Amino acid sequence: MGLLHDGAWEPDAARDRYDHDTFDDRVENSRDAEYPAEAGRYHLYISRACPWAHRAALVRRLLGLEDAVSVDVVDPVRDDRGWEFAPEKANCTPDSLYGHDTLYEVFREADPTYTGRVTVPVLYDRRTDTIVHEESAAIARMLATEFEEYASASLDLYPSSARARIDDAIEDIHDAINTGVYRAGFADSQASYETAVRDLFDAMERWDETLATRRYAVGDRLTLADVFLFPTLYRFDAVYHTHFKCNLRRLVDFDHLWDYARDVYQTPGVAETCNADHVKAHYYRSHDDINPTGFVPVGPANDWNAPHERDESFADDGTDEA
Repeated sequence: MGLLHDGAWEPDAARDRYDHDTFDDRVENSRDAEYPAEAGRYHLYISRACPWAHRAALVRRLLGLEDAVSVDVVDPVRDDRGWEFAPEKANCTPDSLYGHDTLYEVFREADPTYTGRVTVPVLYDRRTDTIVHEESAAIARMLATEFEEYASASLDLYPSSARARIDDAIEDIHDAINTGVYRAGFADSQASYETAVRDLFDAMERWDETLATRRYAVGDRLTLADVFLFPTLYRFDAVYHTHFKCNLRRLVDFDHLWDYARDVYQTPGVAETCNADHVKAHYYRSHDDINPTGFVPVGPANDWNAPHERDESFADDGTDEA
């Protein structure tokens, strides 16, 4: 994967080789904060391929923060230089802040002696020329709670009355499903792979049963819990089922999970954050230890726009609101 060590890029360094620095500050809706929420001040670096970056992209789009928080999109294929900018490729952008060729150079702008991984998403502060945060869950929560003044959509993805339930759902989804596919895909033994796959599908079956009784992850309205679950489901049949060998069932074989995933996908703005070409190019061309040919599958031909009728099924069912 490669990482920076004292500001120097080491393409073959493993993530556990050094103690890592972190960027873990916070944007707050307060003029007295070190990083106050302001329109036009903050910038996102994302990959359309990455499920973690997809969380931030979803919150930005669902809340209508496009005019408040700008964004750049890296090349989906990651090689020995890490994430790169490839504006000549479809749906990719240049580095609009510095004109760099790689994301690790952006990290060096924030800290010339940085040691650690170079990941997406990144929330960058134009005013102080630094990275505020580099962890997807924290960035998603900040966008969902601190930029209400600048949102063009009246949607509360993280209502205070339901945060405990949302956080519980997010923790379960993250541990069992979001990271479950990676435990299977990068297992170092047959036994660990089989355990990871069984645990993953146990969780998917449990969530399939849950979503038979409610429209969304924690009730009858879209929340951050759905923002965290959807990116993995969107990539499941195209990548995780085949590339990571999570093949006991496809997403389309789950009656309720598949309907639910289409319901979220058809929410206004969500489809704009999805790019199947970027997703498949990243996984099948970046992981040459798993897919040495680099061939990218043509399918699957899942119909994400097929009717789901969940809006009618749960219209007046008495489900608790989030």
